[in-house]
Amino acid sequence: MNTLLLRLQGPMQSWGTASRFDRRDTGLEPSKSGVIGLLCAALGRARTDALDDLCALRMGVRVDRQGVLQYDYQTAMRVMRADGTVPRPGDPKGTVQSRRYYLADAAFLVGLESGDWRFLRQLYEAVQNPRWPLYLGRKSYLPSPPVWIPDGIVDAALEEALARYRPLVEPPPESYRYALEERPGARVQREVVSRVRRTDLPIAPLRERRFGERYVWIVTAPAGEIPHVPF
Repeated sequence: MNTLLLRLQGPMQSWGTASRFDRRDTGLEPSKSGVIGLLCAALGRARTDALDDLCALRMGVRVDRQGVLQYDYQTAMRVMRADGTVPRPGDPKGTVQSRRYYLADAAFLVGLESGDWRFLRQLYEAVQNPRWPLYLGRKSYLPSPPVWIPDGIVDAALEEALARYRPLVEPPPESYRYALEERPGARVQREVVSRVRRTDLPIAPLRERRFGERYVWIVTAPAGEIPHVPF
């Protein structure tokens, strides 16, 4: 197996998977749909294009710095109501309030595992010379250091590639939290606290905004030690 490593680091990033109407959430780690969207921008894929090859990549995240959960308080006027009407100018009830959550000063190492080295190489070259601008969950949230990193394709499985790569921040953490996608076909006979379900796997082109489920293991391991997933 080979793993492509990406660095997602910047002053603000947001990885929402449950946003509805005027409340915009963020997860504590990058979502798979968000990372796939970033790769689509790098490749120059349209929102109507198929995503099967990107969805097949097994994804993991190492949290180098979890950041601080914050939100922007925003207001908008003359937003169309559910009944199709638009408030008149000056209507005191016509202002919509919105809280948009984000992670401040977070740093993540993302790994994408595949047996297809050529495809990973294509992705690596794309993030080095992206067709469209890359952003961290929202278009105004730009990465600080580049998303691509030197020696970003590793001849190792996902867990080992993430654990062995040098820290993204100083001072380096003594231990890391990992979010590791469960391997296809894993048989889990019971519910486990560290195994969580996430609805962030695109099942249609991004334009349709339809998502399926996947399971992720949340584990912690000392720096340099390969995290263990029980199944």
